[in-house]
Amino acid sequence: MAIVAQRRTSKSRKGMRRSHDALTAVKTAKCPKCGKPIKPHRVCPYCGYYRNRKVLDIK
Repeated sequence: MAIVAQRRTSKSRKGMRRSHDALTAVKTAKCPKCGKPIKPHRVCPYCGYYRNRKVLDIK
């Protein structure tokens, strides 16, 4: 069975536990072909290029 906490968790201990839960902003890079912001290491959804090669046909 699980161990049940015997005492209330303090504000300090609760804050220390949650210190790594903060959200971070999404990093973006600029597409070298069309210049739009994209996620790094991914195919550009606007022009279909990845590392100066056409890999997707965008309509």
